[in-house]
Amino acid sequence: MKLVSWNVNGVRAAIKKDFFESLASLECDVLCLQETKAQDDQVIEALCDLKGYHVFTNSAIKKGYSGTSIITRVKPIDVTRDIGIEEHDQEGRVLCAEFDAFYLVTVYTPNSGDSLKRLSYRTQWDADFLSYVKQLEARKPVVVCGDLNVAHRDIDIARPKPNYNKSAGYTQKEIDGLDNLIAAGYVDTFRHLYPDTVKYSWWSYRAGARIRNIGWRLDYFLVSHKLQEQIGAADIHNDIHGSDHCPVSVQLSLN
Repeated sequence: MKLVSWNVNGVRAAIKKDFFESLASLECDVLCLQETKAQDDQVIEALCDLKGYHVFTNSAIKKGYSGTSIITRVKPIDVTRDIGIEEHDQEGRVLCAEFDAFYLVTVYTPNSGDSLKRLSYRTQWDADFLSYVKQLEARKPVVVCGDLNVAHRDIDIARPKPNYNKSAGYTQKEIDGLDNLIAAGYVDTFRHLYPDTVKYSWWSYRAGARIRNIGWRLDYFLVSHKLQEQIGAADIHNDIHGSDHCPVSVQLSLN
């Protein structure tokens, strides 16, 4: 089963930038989107030409902001939205599809913002999201994917020293949040297969960052330790454009 995650930075914008061709080239069973920037009906309308997929969405109350979607060939057993905490459930950031072998959670983690003004909220989010995932894990294995808005290690960011504890996405508190997920038994699939490979999934639109490959790895697939032996492949598709992020993928060999 091939799973793909992609922060599209606006699904309606993405479909004008070869989105459907990119989806076809990825040949995935499930595509998870973050930052759809559209209401549920607008996402459905934007994707109406897709054939052979079920489309599920979770939009923010604020129009044109945040939002997640799961597009899947395999019909899920169930789909749920949000994590059950009102403070966090206003922005359409979490969508969960239950399949036979696992829960698939796609998440668009809050950005800590300019001057780190939202870092304290982000820290609380990380703790509450981990509790949510642990509740799912009590029932069956979990796959977490999406834009986690953190570069985990120096290898995951082109310029670690000038950004550490100064820029959103590379503070110790944010790193600790991802460390806590991994300590809870989750495997970073790309790092599991490629511990020393430098590859990024996000580049600023400024100063030709993508051409110069001055990027960050912000997009992940994490899987329950129980699924570690089923990781067949993992990739960061930085040849695919259409957003400031590129897609990331994992292939699971399921019995």
